[in-house]
Parts: sequence; C-alpha cells; structure tokens
Amino acid sequence: MTWKSAAGGLFDRTSSSSTVGSREQFNSIIRVYKRHSIIQKFRLLVSQEFVRVILRKMSLTAETVATTVYEGQKPGTSGLRKKVKVFIQPNYTENFVQCILDANGAALKGSTLVVGGDGRYYCKEAAELIIRMCAANGVSKLLVGQNGILSTPAVSSLIRHHKALGGIVLTASHNPGGPENDFGIKFNCENGGPAPDAFTNKIYQLSTAIKEYKTIKSLPVDITKVGTTTHTVNNQPFVVEVIDSVANYVNHMKEIFDFAKLKDYVSGTSSGKPLKMRIDSLNGVTGSYVREIFLNCLGASEQSVVHTTPLPDFGGLHPDPNLTYAKDLVDAVANGDYDIGAAFDGDGDRNMIIGHKAFFVTPSDSLAVIAHYLECMPYFQKNGIQGFARSMPTASTVDLVGKKLGKEVFEVPTGWKYFGNLMDAGRLCLCGEESFGTGSNHIREKDGIWAVLAWLSIMQHTGKGIEDILKNHWAIYGRNYFTRYDYEECELDPCNDMMATMEKTITDAAFVGKEFSSGGKSYKVKVADNFSYTDPVDKSVSTKQGLRIVFEDGSRIVMRLSGTGSSGATVRLYIDSYEKDNVLGQASEMLKPLIDIALEISQLPKFTGRNAPTVIT
Repeated sequence: MTWKSAAGGLFDRTSSSSTVGSREQFNSIIRVYKRHSIIQKFRLLVSQEFVRVILRKMSLTAETVATTVYEGQKPGTSGLRKKVKVFIQPNYTENFVQCILDANGAALKGSTLVVGGDGRYYCKEAAELIIRMCAANGVSKLLVGQNGILSTPAVSSLIRHHKALGGIVLTASHNPGGPENDFGIKFNCENGGPAPDAFTNKIYQLSTAIKEYKTIKSLPVDITKVGTTTHTVNNQPFVVEVIDSVANYVNHMKEIFDFAKLKDYVSGTSSGKPLKMRIDSLNGVTGSYVREIFLNCLGASEQSVVHTTPLPDFGGLHPDPNLTYAKDLVDAVANGDYDIGAAFDGDGDRNMIIGHKAFFVTPSDSLAVIAHYLECMPYFQKNGIQGFARSMPTASTVDLVGKKLGKEVFEVPTGWKYFGNLMDAGRLCLCGEESFGTGSNHIREKDGIWAVLAWLSIMQHTGKGIEDILKNHWAIYGRNYFTRYDYEECELDPCNDMMATMEKTITDAAFVGKEFSSGGKSYKVKVADNFSYTDPVDKSVSTKQGLRIVFEDGSRIVMRLSGTGSSGATVRLYIDSYEKDNVLGQASEMLKPLIDIALEISQLPKFTGRNAPTVIT
C-alpha cells in the first residue's frame, strides 16, 4: 500500500469536497508514512496534501490579539461604510468583526453564519479574515459564497433557508468600489434582515472599548472551490461550506414566479416575438444571477445582458442604478428598440426600471404598480396579501393603492431593517424605498432581481408595455410627481447647521398653516416635523428621522442627511407633488414650483455652497 492509496480520494484535486477523512483513514496514512524510507518520508512531509491533512486533524487553538480602539465605528442605516484605506488599517476590520460577533452574546457558540459580499475590492480578503475569526470565536459552521461572492438578497435567503444565526455581508452597496473608494460590513440577523438599532448600537458600544480580538492565523482557508472542509478548533468541529453563489437564490425565485410563463413570454416561444431587454449588472454582484435567470432559465438572448462580470472596481462604473450613473443603459434603451431596461447596484438589492425609449419608472411608482398587481404572482396567490409599507421620504403613491385595496400602509424611517418586524408579525408583504429599493416578505432585504421579475410578470399578465401600465395606473390613482436631489460629499458641519436651522423654522407653531407660492402654484402647510416612528410591533421609538413638510393637497418636502456615504455628508432633498388629474405633464416642470419653495425654506445653497445637486433622480 502506498500513502496515496491509503488516503483514497482524500487528495484528489478534482474532488468537489475537501472534507477530511475518518480517523482510521488518517491513522492508515501515518502507518504507511512510518514504513517509508527517510527520503520518501521527507517527500511525503513536504507534500502540500500531507501538510494540509495534518493541519486539519490537529486541534487548532484560538489566539488572542491585543488591539486598540478606532473611533467612528458606528454603523449607519446599513452597516459600517468607509474608504478601503480605512478598513485595511491594522486591526480596523478585525475590531469591527469582533464587535459584531460579541454583540451576539451566548448565541454565537455553536451557531451557523453566512458570509459573502458584492466582490468589490478587499471583499475576498475580508471574507478569509472573518472565517478565521469565526473559528476562534466558537461558531460551528459557515456558509461562504464561492470567492466571497453573494448578493445581499441571496444572503438573506440563505439565512432564512438554513435557519442561521445571521450573516456578515461585505458591501458598500451602491457606493463606488476599488482601492481608492469604498468598502462596508453589515450584519443581518436570524430573520435575514439588517440588524436593528438596538443591535447596531451594541456593536458601536463594544467598539469604543475593545481591547482584543480572537483569530486563528494558521487556519488554512480556500474559498475558491465549492466544497466542505471540517477543522478541529478547541477540540470542536468547525465547518466551512463554500457554496455556489447562485443556486439557492435562483431556486427561491422559481418558488415565487411562474418561470414557465415568463420563459414563454421572454423567449417569444408562443408569440414568435421575443421580449427585447437590456439588463445591466454594472459589473456588480448580480452578473452571475442575471445570466442564470434571464439567459439560462428564461431564454433571453446573450445580447440582452451587459456588464455581467463582477469586478473589484466595477470596471470603473458607478454601481448605483439611477438616471445619472446608469446613463449608458438609459442612452442605449432611448436609442434602441427595447421593451424594458433594468440595472442593479453593486450588491444586487436596488433596481431601476425603464420602458420603451427609456420611459422612467420612479421607485415610488414601481412600488405602487407592483402592489396593484400582486395577485398575478404565484407567491401572493398562495400566501395572500397583507399590508404595504414605504420609507418616509418615498412618495405616498402606494398609500392610495393600499386604501383602495383595504390594506394597512405603514410609513417607516429610511432603512430596510424597519420593515422586518412588520413582516415577521404578518402585517406586511410588500415594501419599498425611493432609493431604488423594492422587495417583499420572501426575504428581509430589498431585492433588485425580484423587482424585475415582478415587472416582467405584470407585463406578461397585462399584455401591456411599461409606459401604458403606468398611464393606466395614474388614470386610476392620480400621479405623485417625485424627484430626489442628492448633494454628495458636502462639508458636515454646515449641513448640520442647515438641518438645525430648518428644524427650528418648521417646528415653530406659526409654521403650520403658512402658505408658500411659486410658479403660479400655492401650497399650505398641514404638518411639519422631524419624523419619528413608533414600531407597532415592539413599540421601539426612532426619532429625528428626517425633516418633513406635508401640505394640505398631500404634496411634501423632505430633507435628511444620508447614512450610507463613507465621507462627508450627503444631503437628500425629496419633492413629492400630487396631481389628481394632470397626470401626463413633464415631471421637471410640474415639480419646479415645489423645488423652489424647498430651496427657499431650507436655504440649502447658502449652507452647502452648492447651486446644483450632484445627482437628480
């Protein structure tokens, strides 16, 4: 018997699994080793395969590394986002990961966690670091996306499917990538949704006093191959299962939508007229998912998808699916003969929908239209339709659908975590944010590909194009003309002064009832406040969620500072102007009077020094 035959298939490099064999098999290898000559023993000892087996059979021990506090590790609405150069500082990432793990308390021991991200710069290195730290901190099993790749919706789906304790998601979402740009880490809880305020506050508190972290630097890690590896850590098994990044999510979508009908519609099998699509992944994480779903499952042509290779710097593209950063898509659809165009952000939770000749669907309208047509999708036929919800800055379009259908409608602060309790309590099945996020209770994250599949289902069900679907919707409900002005990377202190000054102005008792006029239109203030929210399920209270002015006709002005940037301040100004009858006007013209009033009340140009926004959506 040779040492290779004793090992059996253990060292087969083509094997899909790297699971270490039984103790008997290991002992057999050692016996063979002892019978070899000195030269043969030396060759065996230096062989990579033998060393790998020895390391795995040894019980590894966690080591404690001293560290010091980094200021500013306070998670925002979706985790901690900073420049890459901040995360790669000595122990910076380790500190934050240790605080995430410690925030789970006793539940961490023996748990299962999911790890993956959008493939941006530093993603793979961070995933490997997290694996070693999870091993040292008593986690029993990790489900890791191959090469560290998992979309944010896929992470949520995996957490729920495997009943995991949670997941560590490596993404800065729609922020640019590359060594000079952004990275991020967030934690999703056992329901699959972003950690609530109480949990992220605990992470931050721990980060202000951390003195050490745990890791196993000698733990061998290879996340490039699908398969399962079992290590022994502190005499306990530690399993790392590297999984296909796409399979679970695609199977989940097949449970929600009628793929047979969609394939017939997209491929044109019955009609002889294939749907003309342009689906743009912007070199983000959705590329592999898009190819599997739209090409392999639904029969679209190769020309239907673009930028489907996830790249660490997104190939120089800005992975934010809006009219500014997805301009190539908009131009292509405007100049081509496409029925639908769609784009996704870096981690796959946001989406933009455009119709023929780049007819733009606002996220607020997208949410409302999907709400109106939910019954055409098998998932909702089976599970029923509960309530709807939107983030406070999102136009109140879906409110009108909810009222017509007799469903509860909730207005929550910005941040997907605020939808989770309502979903878990069975009071919510569809929700959205104006920041190009739409999703349902199939997971606890917004889901870009899900939104596109929902639109394809509506198109197939109605037999109409996107523009006609919208015009029909406005004829029923009226139209909320909506825009968002983003002023990115402003100086923080003047922005804080602006918000404080505006809050003082609008909360003065004399402000309610005041009338503002511009461009021949007048608006009378009905409500003005700094929005606060009491969760109807757990009664938790979130305050100071954005300045809000609501006028008597339902039009609104909202202003807030974003929590998703990595530096400076991003001012977001939201304008929501409702028209019952004049629904076919030009949005820019219809919104101008209210925009001018908003700039007057906020004094935004004075405080920021900006005469124009960075991005208009």
